[in-house]
Amino acid sequence: MIRGTHVLDSDDGHCDTVTLSHDDRFRRRMAMTGDAGTRFLLDLPKAAELGAGQGIALEDGRVIGVRAADEDLMEARALDPHHLIRTAWHVGNRHLPCAIHADRLVLRWDHVIAHMLEGLGCTVTRLRGPFTPEGGAYGEGRTQGHDHGHHHGHGHDHHHDHGHPHQHPHDHDH
Repeated sequence: MIRGTHVLDSDDGHCDTVTLSHDDRFRRRMAMTGDAGTRFLLDLPKAAELGAGQGIALEDGRVIGVRAADEDLMEARALDPHHLIRTAWHVGNRHLPCAIHADRLVLRWDHVIAHMLEGLGCTVTRLRGPFTPEGGAYGEGRTQGHDHGHHHGHGHDHHHDHGHPHQHPHDHDH
């Protein structure tokens, strides 16, 4: 099977595309089939984000374009810019992936989080579309419009000494 060995900043001249969810765009090695049927093995030296609009270079010189799949999302609209900033703080405090726009926040649909956002005074609307949240704060900034370096399954050995109890959504009482 032909291999895709590196990620390009552009998908110019692509012969096929792969349409992937946000979580599926973080890969190192995986067999893939393009939307038009091109079969290849993604075989990168290290895990990377496959950003929408980027390309995967195949060994024979062809390029596979990367597309972001539509997902179940919600947008939260605030009363004013200050309210939006406070709401973004609450979302970030819960370590939730979020796309931040000048007038709204976009997150994956979750009825519990939607209820929390409404409780904070936001108007929440369900929608479908590509999910492209912000990158992380630890050297994972955006480059040329693409978010690189997302960490999955990161450890929680960092400290939250904010004078309040802090529990991650995936923490469990044992």
